[in-house]
Amino acid sequence: MIPELSSASVCMRDPQRVEEIIKTMQEDGTSTIQVISDFDMTLTRFAYNGKRCPTSHNILDNSKLISEECKAQLKDLLNTYYPIEIDSKRTAEEKLPLMVEWWTKAHTLLVQQRIRKDLLQDVVKESDAMLREGYQLFFDHLQEHSIPLLIFSAGVGDVLEEVIRQAGVFHPNVKVFSNYMDFDETGALKAFKGELIHIYNKREGALLNTGHFQELKSRHNVLLLGDSLGDLTMADGVHSMENILKIGFLNDKLEERKTSYLNAYDIVLVKDETMEVPNAILLHLTCTK
Repeated sequence: MIPELSSASVCMRDPQRVEEIIKTMQEDGTSTIQVISDFDMTLTRFAYNGKRCPTSHNILDNSKLISEECKAQLKDLLNTYYPIEIDSKRTAEEKLPLMVEWWTKAHTLLVQQRIRKDLLQDVVKESDAMLREGYQLFFDHLQEHSIPLLIFSAGVGDVLEEVIRQAGVFHPNVKVFSNYMDFDETGALKAFKGELIHIYNKREGALLNTGHFQELKSRHNVLLLGDSLGDLTMADGVHSMENILKIGFLNDKLEERKTSYLNAYDIVLVKDETMEVPNAILLHLTCTK
């Protein structure tokens, strides 16, 4: 067994099954693997030194590009809808229309601000957004072994791409599916492109706007990383999937959500701000026997 899996932050419902999946995926070889991941609070940190880190939406919400009035309205939306998103007593069906409502209202407010494209770089640079500790190894190792990394995010694509770019790890094997801004000829935000991608339709949202899943047909082994139960459907469209290892980051409301995470994810990482476990698994999967 991989030593990192016995760390204090790691919880597993069925360690033997985890071991079997990893063994099979390693035997099948690197060319059969793809990694599917959420972005906010999965590839990025949830907190640093006890302070919450921003999501790609928060980076905009807290920036100089947004008026004080708009900031207050976005904060009200967060305070209303975030408790619903993480409420373990509500079903996905109950949450779905409310999540759509949240994202739609937030996007409408952002569009009214006519955010300038040329200022996004500075706003990301000035923000407290941080990829998880060990991100460099994670991104570089996937690139080195030509393993595709598909990022599905209900966040803002332009912002999260900039976070990855500024960290120096936006490699050619990385594909992002998210909500992208549409700018007018003066470089001001006029709308968001295409269908809204929210927490419960990430896979459908991606399938609507891409034909490149064909090239992933032979990659029937999936390593999935997420931080919400909505992230579990991200691999639903994978062609003839044989094995999937689901790793969930449990960042918040630990006690009330732990059981549902353990029932849904193979490995649950509790308050772990690093990529240590995914990295250890990747190194194991790619080492030649």
